[in-house]
Amino acid sequence: MALLPVADALARLLDGAGPRGAENVPIPQAADRVLAEPIRALRTQPPFDASAMDGYAVRWKDAAALPARLRVVGTSAAGHGFRGTLGEGETVRIFTGAPLPAGADSIVIQEDARVLADGLVEIAEAAQRARHVRKAGLDFRDGDLLLEAGRVLDPAALSLAAAANHASLPVHRRPLVAIIATGDELLAPGSVVGPDQIIASNGYGVAAIAAGCGARVLDLGIVPDRVDAIEAAVERAAAAGADLLVTLGGASVGDHDLVQQALAARGMSLDFWRIAMRPGKPLMFGRLGDMRCLGLPGNPVSSLVCSHLFVKPLVSALAGRPFEADMRDAVLGAAMGANDTRQDYVRARVARDGERLLATPFPTQDSSMLTTLAEANGLIVRAPFAPAVDAGAPCRVLMLR
Repeated sequence: MALLPVADALARLLDGAGPRGAENVPIPQAADRVLAEPIRALRTQPPFDASAMDGYAVRWKDAAALPARLRVVGTSAAGHGFRGTLGEGETVRIFTGAPLPAGADSIVIQEDARVLADGLVEIAEAAQRARHVRKAGLDFRDGDLLLEAGRVLDPAALSLAAAANHASLPVHRRPLVAIIATGDELLAPGSVVGPDQIIASNGYGVAAIAAGCGARVLDLGIVPDRVDAIEAAVERAAAAGADLLVTLGGASVGDHDLVQQALAARGMSLDFWRIAMRPGKPLMFGRLGDMRCLGLPGNPVSSLVCSHLFVKPLVSALAGRPFEADMRDAVLGAAMGANDTRQDYVRARVARDGERLLATPFPTQDSSMLTTLAEANGLIVRAPFAPAVDAGAPCRVLMLR
């Protein structure tokens, strides 16, 4: 069976992937969620003409020419406006955010006024019409479209929705990603490791990547290399309503690779299971009813690189989140040999070198080495059959952080 190109695999993976329904959530729980519907203002902001400064509310014509002395007839503060109407020769002491009194049309800041005896103030700087006044509706008016569907509720968007008087917001449901690690050799972190065992590590990185794209994560733990045990874990994922099942290890066709067999026994329709990429060739994708099934390689680096390439865009699509891989132009910091039939994702340090990015590959790229992945902040992407190149040659880099 021919190896599937990465771009084709990604297209098949994303085919039909979209938001999995919507729900209304209280606004304190809506941070970083994705709007499922447009949001319109339920009120006008500010709801009245308001002062933008501490000072004195005046009738412009009373303080347009100097000298000007005005009588203070009251105070207007935020939440406690002046209820009267300003008359000729009068002023109201006013504070930032307070309603502009009826009859007033300008603000003289307090630095431009001198308090005199007998309730008078002297204006030292001539007033200008509407100066320091925030007109009603300056920010938005009742019924205005404020946020489009698909907007991620970042701090500014969340605050705007709250200011518009929304107590809850319609958002896309967060997809549920179930993760199963398979292997008789695996133990949880903190365990006493036997002579034939290793610590299961991949799932934590995969879960973090999925959660960073808006998913809820269901960790189904470590499952032994038995078809019945894997089937039982798959059933738990389906019963929980998982939108995506991610398995770690066992997705190939070796004697101990039982994930495909277990999923097929439960009715999975297999789409593909070998990709023309390094690391990550034995990657499986299929569907089990409404649940997508993604079998990642067991090698730690392979599973995490595949998560950046496939889990990120898939989970983002299921969450209704915008996604675009962070690809950048760079130059090589070291020579690289010719590539073979697979697309390479080479761990590298990427640093600014003047006006360009310099991507230096690690000399050892074994797919078991998490130390180099932790140090790498980018992956040099090399096409199949790419020729040998010297240091300084242009390259493309997928940024990881």
